[in-house]
Amino acid sequence: MKKIMIVDDEADTIYLVRSILEAEGFEVVGAGSGVECLEILDNEKPDAVLLDIMMPDMDGWETYHKIKKEVPGMPVSILSAKGQKFDQMLGLSVLKADDYIVKPFSPADLVERVRSLFLEA
Repeated sequence: MKKIMIVDDEADTIYLVRSILEAEGFEVVGAGSGVECLEILDNEKPDAVLLDIMMPDMDGWETYHKIKKEVPGMPVSILSAKGQKFDQMLGLSVLKADDYIVKPFSPADLVERVRSLFLEA
């Protein structure tokens, strides 16, 4: 069973993603901020991270860099309401995120995109 960490400052998003992914057999752990993500990353040892961009304290861009520094091979997918092409290009081409999922998303799309993180690994 793959463990996915969802990092989002909105509890409703964590709940929704958890419900969708757990129904498909994934284990899900939530973090309400980039700081919390980094604090529990080592203990939880997720197989992949779904990361929001717009968060207080430490935004997703900074959190992404710190995750990749701590766990270089960790698949990280951006999960953001920032759906403009520029933001997607920044996430995929500049940061080299493994995927960029735009909110709102369909449950089926989310599941397939999470599964694809492990097909490429």
